[in-house]
Amino acid sequence: MFERFKTRSTELERLDKGDYTEAEYARWQKEMWYIHRLFGELRALKRTLLRDIVRSGERSFSALDVGAGSGELLRELSKWMSAFDALLVGLEIDNIAAASIKSDEVLSVQGNALQLPFDDKGFDYVFCSLFLHHLEDENAVALLQEMARTSRRRVYMIDLNRQPIPYYAYKLFGRAVLQQFTLEDGALSILRSRTPEELRVLAKAAGLRDICIEHSQVNRLVLSGRR
Repeated sequence: MFERFKTRSTELERLDKGDYTEAEYARWQKEMWYIHRLFGELRALKRTLLRDIVRSGERSFSALDVGAGSGELLRELSKWMSAFDALLVGLEIDNIAAASIKSDEVLSVQGNALQLPFDDKGFDYVFCSLFLHHLEDENAVALLQEMARTSRRRVYMIDLNRQPIPYYAYKLFGRAVLQQFTLEDGALSILRSRTPEELRVLAKAAGLRDICIEHSQVNRLVLSGRR
């Protein structure tokens, strides 16, 4: 029963294949926001990125969210850090998603996460959420290298932990509230995610230093490091 969790799945999610309708994608964005809010991404950011910004003693900072979705995490970051002078930018490869990011508080850029269209050390902090598991090892290393290249201070990668209990719990309770697209892709996301040891191997291969892997609630891991 648990054999499938020993190695990560290579099966592509429907999101990666583009196998969805506009209506499914629109609902996916809304459901993902509730997942972010209820199941850990906001909490993980507060306990890592925000903590480090406050500890720095600086009153201004810049942050880039790679694969920002609709930009909701950045908008929440803007609310939390309203007393700071913040430059917040979200990047998405899809033009519709990139357009949905832009708001009064957040700038949007359409671009490739593996070839970030920004200068070296262009941002203080660079982060991504629930993105790394979509990539195979070679591209995952390339993503971490690009994030580190464009960061002056530190990078943060929030993702799932490949474990059986969260997988089966998600499939059980998700049936009641999620569309089939989100339910299926979310379960596969857990199977495609990495363990803490596997994340550390990727971080070292990307040349990161001062590597830290922290456990957040609801089956989230936060990998951080610097160039």
